[in-house]
Amino acid sequence: MTRLPRLSDLPADALEPMPLKGVAHDHVRLRGRRLVARIPRWSQLGLAPWTALERQAAAFQRAEPSGHTPRFAGLLPPGDGLPLGALLVGEVEGRAPRLPDDMPAIARALAALHRMAPPDFYEPLPAPPDPVAALLAQVERQAEWFDHAVLTADARALIAAELDAARAGDLNPPPDTPMPLTAVGVDVHPGNFLIDGHGKAWFTDLEKLQYGHPASDLAHASLYTSTKWDPAVNAVLAPADVATFLDAWALAVPGDLAGEVQPWLRPLRRLTWLRTLSWMARWAVEGAALSPGMPEPLRAHMDAHAADILRAERIGQVRRDWA
Repeated sequence: MTRLPRLSDLPADALEPMPLKGVAHDHVRLRGRRLVARIPRWSQLGLAPWTALERQAAAFQRAEPSGHTPRFAGLLPPGDGLPLGALLVGEVEGRAPRLPDDMPAIARALAALHRMAPPDFYEPLPAPPDPVAALLAQVERQAEWFDHAVLTADARALIAAELDAARAGDLNPPPDTPMPLTAVGVDVHPGNFLIDGHGKAWFTDLEKLQYGHPASDLAHASLYTSTKWDPAVNAVLAPADVATFLDAWALAVPGDLAGEVQPWLRPLRRLTWLRTLSWMARWAVEGAALSPGMPEPLRAHMDAHAADILRAERIGQVRRDWA
């Protein structure tokens, strides 16, 4: 940490490891500096250390004008003691979301990201010209894990049917329907938000931020597979809760954007669910080997969550969102 000039006087006892929540990063609070170090344990995107750090730095810098993400404060390059480097970001003081009450605040945070003006140049963040096709391609790449996971015949049949329907685009609007491309957080399950003392939601995990379709963010923030992901949230939303969430988002973005997103809500809800489900099929196969050092309670929660959402009964419940 002391490699950064303004931290050269940082005493060793100012470093306070924070509780481990996610699967990809450790976090260390820098007491007295209102900063947090994000220390990667692995790249979920499969990127080389420097590439991953530079992309994350760009993500935090691009998202900062939204007013709902931590500020970027510095980059620590890979080296001795930090083989994957680290990012320094502003500390956000807040609590885990309480659902459904905090879903409108999360909707407003997402709206702040989605309504930002696009940059002159998207690089180094991805910006697929057809974000729906790109999401389907990601699902196709990850779908091989369904073949390796231990699934019941009923679950396997339901997943195969949803994959076939997604490939056919049976829920897609007419081909001439506008397709918005905005900043999207991607990993926007409610556990990646903090609620501050004023009730404002802050999106804190920007590793996967890119440019894409906002309907995918709206899906990932409110699907069962997401609201049950983080043990500190661990909630189930009723259809009315999801509707309230979507209404809050629509009120917080320009009307033309809300109108463009509306026809894509159902098809992107299914595709986003398939993205999560296929990732969790990988977890069911490889487990905590993906994230060495994970505390046992978190590993057990992830294992139980994977087993739950890959059950035929749960798949049938979730798919009613778009059936």
